[in-house]
Amino acid sequence: MSAAADLAACRTLLRGGSKSFHAASLLLPMRVRDPATALYAFCRVADDAIDESDDPAASLDGLRLRLAAIAQGRPQDSPVDRAFATVLADHAIPVQIPESLLEGFSWDATGRRYATLSQLNEYAVRVAGTVGVMMALLMGRREREVLACACDLGVAMQLTNIARDVGDDARLGRLYLPADWMREAGIDPDAWLARPAFSPALAGVVDRLLATAEPLYARAAAGIGWLPAACRPGMHAARLIYAQIGESLRRQGLDSVTRRAVVSGWEKSVLLGAAVAATCRSAESLEGEGVDEGRFLVESVPADAVSPLAGSKVVWLIDLFERLERQQLERQSLPGR
Repeated sequence: MSAAADLAACRTLLRGGSKSFHAASLLLPMRVRDPATALYAFCRVADDAIDESDDPAASLDGLRLRLAAIAQGRPQDSPVDRAFATVLADHAIPVQIPESLLEGFSWDATGRRYATLSQLNEYAVRVAGTVGVMMALLMGRREREVLACACDLGVAMQLTNIARDVGDDARLGRLYLPADWMREAGIDPDAWLARPAFSPALAGVVDRLLATAEPLYARAAAGIGWLPAACRPGMHAARLIYAQIGESLRRQGLDSVTRRAVVSGWEKSVLLGAAVAATCRSAESLEGEGVDEGRFLVESVPADAVSPLAGSKVVWLIDLFERLERQQLERQSLPGR
């Protein structure tokens, strides 16, 4: 099967089961959209393989063997595996990063609980920070400060997901809120999970988690300024829309047990405009090193490694042509033209 056919199969998989990614991917330039599609398709297949298995440990072992074959350039006869093998090779992505993603999926399947925020960050780094780092690599950025910001964005989005889905997760027998925070608020985690209910004390824990995500979103905003120009609108949009979920939660009294916070279509339209405005700002200096629990991901990317595609003059020229085309369209839209 051809590479184009493999990619088409990945698109079909995501169009049916990952509508949010499919919509968001339309904001990315084609040179990033295609490998991102293969990346997310692998994430979906791996997550389903573990989450739907009666033996998560065995499924994880099988996926690790499958990933090893992908990394060695000998993928199994699967369009997703072949497409992802191309992505790893073309963008020099260390196999340790998707391996960590698989580990995070296995923690979900086994119902792991998290005693502290640090432990929760370890989980968020694996299931979401990994994707952020790989997306930055697809966009051609390998500086450690930029990768750390990409990891932070993934962690912030995952913490927001957890805050939003407290009730949904509890009905599946899962609890992600830090146990020590719950006890400090006077909530016994085991008793609460047996009979999940909203309370002002729980609202305080949810608000605390949202507050933890806020500085990570701020750091991510600075990191996005260092991405290629064509990639920034989509990343700013994702950042702003996810952060808005937290604001929606606060508007409904931080009750994520009996209600589900959503961002309305009108709000998304406003945030897309804000994303475009943020794209026009000059790149900011990057300070700090991001969440400590994500440092191993950033350090797994060799400082002297260069992506065979992302660092090439071809990509630089594509960005130049995109900028020139936008400038031409802007001039044509001026009054009197």
